[in-house]
Amino acid sequence: MQKVYLSDSGPKVSKAIYSFWRWENERMNDTIRAEKIINRCLELGINTFDHGDTSTDLETEKTFGKVLANKSIGRKDVVLFAKGGLRKSNATGEIYFDHSKNYLIESVEQLLAKLNTDYLDIFLLNGFDYTADPEETAGIMESIVKSGKAKHIGIANMGLTQHKLLAKHLAIPIVTSHIEMNLLNTVALNDGRLDFIKEQYSKPLVWSPLAGGEILEGGSEISISIRKVLTEIAEKYQANIEQIAVAWLMAVGALPIIGSLSEDRIANVATAAELKLDKEDWYQINRETKSK
Repeated sequence: MQKVYLSDSGPKVSKAIYSFWRWENERMNDTIRAEKIINRCLELGINTFDHGDTSTDLETEKTFGKVLANKSIGRKDVVLFAKGGLRKSNATGEIYFDHSKNYLIESVEQLLAKLNTDYLDIFLLNGFDYTADPEETAGIMESIVKSGKAKHIGIANMGLTQHKLLAKHLAIPIVTSHIEMNLLNTVALNDGRLDFIKEQYSKPLVWSPLAGGEILEGGSEISISIRKVLTEIAEKYQANIEQIAVAWLMAVGALPIIGSLSEDRIANVATAAELKLDKEDWYQINRETKSK
C-alpha cells in the first residue's frame, strides 16, 4: 500500500489506518485473534494503528504491545497514534473530557507502558474540554512533544472553531484532525473542517467511513439509494460497494480508519486505496448524499 505524508511536518502513514476502538464494544481481548488481525493489516500494507482512550477495561493496548514485541518488524516501521483527554467517571460511568495537565500526561505515560514503546508518533487530544484554558492545554501538548513522549500532536472530534482556538496558542503544528465522515454524514465537506485541515497542509483521519455498516446494510431510504448508485459504479471498476464508498472518501484526501474485526472488511478498505474514481462518478455519488 502506498504511504503518504500526513502533513508537511507529520509522519508518513499508510493510506488506510486500523483502529482498535471497536474491540471494547465487541468485548474482544483475544491475543490469538488480535495477532491474526494485526498480521492481516501488515500483509495489506497497513502499518498505521490508532489507539483510543476508551479501551482501558480490556487493556487492548497491552495486547497489541505483546503481539508487536514478538514480531520482527521494527518500531520505526509502524506508526502509532493514540488519543487522550476522554475519561469515565468511576462513580457514574459517564464519559467526560479532562484536559488537565496531570490527566493528559498520565494518559500518555500509561499508553506508552501498555504499548511497550518509548514514544507515540502522534498524540491526539480527544474532544474539547470547555472548562480548560486553551493556552494551558496548548502548553501541555507542547510539553508532551518536548519530553519525547510523542513526536507530533493532533486533535480528535473537535469543531472548526475549537481547532482554530487551540492552534492559535500552539507553537507546533496540529498534524491531523480525527473526524467522522461518510456518505451518510458529509457535514465536514461543508462546515469548514475539511477545508481548514487542508489549509494547514494536512490530511484528516476519518472514522466510521461506512457509517457503522449502515451504508452496506441500512434500511433507510437514503442508505438504499446510495447503495444502488454504489452498486452501479462498482461494476464499472470491478470492485464492491465498500471499496467504492471508501474510495469516495480518499478522493478528498481523507485517510479512512477501519475498526472491523473482519479480515475481509479490512481488505476492502485497504484495497480501496488502489481505486481512483473519475470526477463524474465522484459527483454522481455526492449528489446522492443530498437527494433524500
